[in-house]
Amino acid sequence: MTEVQVVTGNITDIDCDVLIVNLFEGVTRPGGATGAVDAALGGLISDAIRAGDLTGRWGETAILYTGGRIRARKVLVAGLGQAARFGYREVFRVAALAARAARASGATRIASIAHGAGIGGLDPARAAQFTVDGTLHGLYRFAGYRTEPQPERPQVEAFLLVERDPERARAMAEGARTGRLLAEAAAWARDLGNRPGNRLTAAMLADEAVAMARDTGLEAEVLGPEEAERLGMGLLLAVNRGSAEPARVIVLRHRGGRNSGRAASGQQAGGGWPLALVGKGLTFDTGGISIKPSENMWDMKFDMCGGAAVLGAMRAIAQLAVPLDVLAVVPATDNMPDGASYKPGDVIRGLSGKTVEIRSTDAEGRLILADGLAYAVREGARRLVTISTLTGGVAVALGSVRFGLLANDDRWYEEVAAAAEEAGERGWRLPSDEDYRELLRSPVADMTNGGRREASTIQGGVFLFQHVGGVPTVHMDIAATAWLRDKTAEADEGATAVGLRTLVATARRLAAAGG
Repeated sequence: MTEVQVVTGNITDIDCDVLIVNLFEGVTRPGGATGAVDAALGGLISDAIRAGDLTGRWGETAILYTGGRIRARKVLVAGLGQAARFGYREVFRVAALAARAARASGATRIASIAHGAGIGGLDPARAAQFTVDGTLHGLYRFAGYRTEPQPERPQVEAFLLVERDPERARAMAEGARTGRLLAEAAAWARDLGNRPGNRLTAAMLADEAVAMARDTGLEAEVLGPEEAERLGMGLLLAVNRGSAEPARVIVLRHRGGRNSGRAASGQQAGGGWPLALVGKGLTFDTGGISIKPSENMWDMKFDMCGGAAVLGAMRAIAQLAVPLDVLAVVPATDNMPDGASYKPGDVIRGLSGKTVEIRSTDAEGRLILADGLAYAVREGARRLVTISTLTGGVAVALGSVRFGLLANDDRWYEEVAAAAEEAGERGWRLPSDEDYRELLRSPVADMTNGGRREASTIQGGVFLFQHVGGVPTVHMDIAATAWLRDKTAEADEGATAVGLRTLVATARRLAAAGG
């Protein structure tokens, strides 16, 4: 991972390969740090503006050669778009695309101002957080498994965040640390998401979680098929029935609250866990007996990205020492066709005690999540957030721009939605009216697991809410945002770790409010 430093000093005195400054759209005479660099370069940036080569439009980048007039070898000017539309999410995005452009130019040592902390009027510490987080997010790449040498872009070894004022620099250092920890947690989660099914089974995912917990001070517990059967996790075990790989239930505990107990049972002292996170750990999904088309089935290695987001969020929560007790549950298996597989028409009882008629074995994510949620409720969860690549329907509803949100409690939804906004991530609420339960009606069981095309994303959320016993729950459907099929100006193709930052922000907001 790239080393991150906050440096106090004059922007023109920084020794680096590429120095990143910025420009709002419509600015004809740059000010602040960009203006200082322009003056040191004899008006080179102003000349480019007058010539129309620099406009400040969103996503625009231009590299200028300094000719030895400042210590940086090159200056990259990044367009910020319209000032009225510029916020922390845009800080993250412009930092990512600028870092990638700098790396593409051959840089191994990059310096930047904190985007938006000057004329943009954003809080310097938060601007630093999003600048560092976005930079490292943009620089991420998955090592993969290629044996032939590949022409690689250089590794960026150092990223310097520059601030002239010492007092502001001290505040920005804490923000930069937060940004670094979030980016590192996201990179770890993206690595998990990018691993193919033969290199990340449920047992392997559990091993990775345990190793991470050991390194960060989390408590870890892993339940195997025998423990799951004793508990009554019939839905998880049904999905696992066709697999040669045994299921796992990964349980992590962060005891950050002031009055944390350490009861041997895992039950949190003092009235339950203020927050529990439950993520879908479906390491590969063929659809089971209701098998998927072969086209793009390889993308189903990403079906565990919800679980990866939960595990990555717990890593960041531990490293940030969030003063809140947080429980995480990730049920993990793959979904394979076999003579022993569960079948459409089967009726299965879950840990919640509710029975489910199977209409489609390709609606398996909600089944394993139902048992994960019921386990969290059994452990004393007072609020729940669940995240998963649950339905293809969310892409029809929202495209790949926003993830879907459903909730059984308005106040809890508002808190999680505010956390998403704070984290720079974007969701959109779908309804979960009682009338939608009709779509799950079964003549032989408490409910079906769905299978109808209409309101498919809503069906998934409403199904989950039947297994939480009334505990306030928000469901995040990230099926359309969990991975990129093609690289962009801001990130490589593959897993995105979407939702991770929302989960961390939810925990931090809840901690700040006293749990």
